[in-house]
Amino acid sequence: MSAPPLDPSEHRSGALLDHLARRMRLRSESVLAPLGLRPRHLVALTVLRAGGGTGQQALATILEMDSTNIVGLLNDLEAKQLIERRRSPEDRRRHVVELTEFGAKRLSEAECALAGAEDEVLSALDLTERETLYELLRRASTGTPGSCTESICAGDDPY
Repeated sequence: MSAPPLDPSEHRSGALLDHLARRMRLRSESVLAPLGLRPRHLVALTVLRAGGGTGQQALATILEMDSTNIVGLLNDLEAKQLIERRRSPEDRRRHVVELTEFGAKRLSEAECALAGAEDEVLSALDLTERETLYELLRRASTGTPGSCTESICAGDDPY
C-alpha cells in the first residue's frame, strides 16, 4: 500500500536544492577550469589550509575518500605544485600533506572566482536573503535530522 500523495501546499525543498546545487556546480566548474582546478581539488585545498600539515589518511577520512582515490587527488594537486607531501618525522610510514604558498594563492584566486559564480547563481536574492540562506543551509547540514512525514519515511520519494 503506498502512502497518500503529498498535499501540494506542503513545500518540499529537495528538488529546488538539487537544482540550485546543479546550477552552482556547473558554474563553479566553468570558473575553476581556467585555474586548472576542479571542485574536489578546491575542497581538499580548503581543508589543508584550515588544518596546516595534515596526515594523508586523516585527509582521506575528512574528505570521506578511500585511500586509492585520495592518492590520485593528491597526485593531481602535487603535479600542479599546490601541495607538498613529505614523510612524517615521527612515523616514516605516514605522509603529511601541506598546502604550498602557490597552492594558497591559487586557492584565494579560486575563491574569488567562485564568489562571482555564486553572485550570478544567487542574483535573485539580496544580501540579507543570502545570509539567511547560508545560515539555514549551515544549520541543516550540521544538525541532526528532524522528524519526517510518514510518506517520506516510508520510502516514497516525493521528487
